[in-house]
Amino acid sequence: MKRHVLSVRLWHWLNLVSVVILFMSGLNISNAHRYLYWGQWGFSPDQAWLAVPRFPGWATIPNYYSLASARDWHILMAWPFALGLMFMWIAMLVNRHFWRDLRTSGREWHPKAIRADVINHLKLKFNHGPAKYNFLQRMAYGSVLGVLLPGMIFTGLAISPGFESAAPWLVEVLGGRQSARSIHFIFAWGIFAFTAVHIVLVLLTGPIGQIRAMITGGDMIKGGGA
Repeated sequence: MKRHVLSVRLWHWLNLVSVVILFMSGLNISNAHRYLYWGQWGFSPDQAWLAVPRFPGWATIPNYYSLASARDWHILMAWPFALGLMFMWIAMLVNRHFWRDLRTSGREWHPKAIRADVINHLKLKFNHGPAKYNFLQRMAYGSVLGVLLPGMIFTGLAISPGFESAAPWLVEVLGGRQSARSIHFIFAWGIFAFTAVHIVLVLLTGPIGQIRAMITGGDMIKGGGA
């Protein structure tokens, strides 16, 4: 059996490209108005709950300020991002990857069990028996797949020009267009934080083997992995 099935590997690399381009073009869009608000309206700095720093050209797509070009890149990659996530969820439910590898059990939520997992992670001990992932890994992957990535899609739709008239209920559920924009920003940086930690763990647990497994599928192993 392969450690990573084909559907996971295909989605992993497609999602990586999509997220990188979406994030960098999003930073360019952020430079157009660097203030975040809650509610339906917000215009001036004194109404903002956060003033976002201006991001340098090397961190944005394109590498110069252009709101129009950044939006074009953002919309272009939003489609493979959204369709790829839908494909991944269908595949996970059909091949039981979600039920087998990502679902948590009640006993894993016990404070002592969580504490043991935290200590093992801090010691870089990832061997956790026959399960593919331990509790913290399942929580991290589940939060990204079930909250942050879908949340980016829904908040992105809510702040898209003209979408509010097509689906006003979505904007209302999110607390207003400016609230949706703030949540979009928070979720984006949550995905950035997860990606940074994920890369660090891959580097600490054998990057060559980890990357090879995500390309070829690798062999089913007991425990380990980032």
